[in-house]
Amino acid sequence: METVITAFLTILALYFGVGLLFGLYFMLLGASKIDSIMRDSKKKVRLLLFPGVVATWPFLLRRLFKSQTAD
Repeated sequence: METVITAFLTILALYFGVGLLFGLYFMLLGASKIDSIMRDSKKKVRLLLFPGVVATWPFLLRRLFKSQTAD
């Protein structure tokens, strides 16, 4: 049981680690590629959105790739 818990926590840490890196990129550059309103948004708005981006990074990554291939 201890091995299962360790594996789960390791996978969870990797998920949020990748999400943190993706979130930094997305908030600085990627968000404005998906939504034109984000170009003019303030830093406080981006800071509020950051935790959600970290948690949902796989969906946003897919959407970011779709927007880049559509251009």
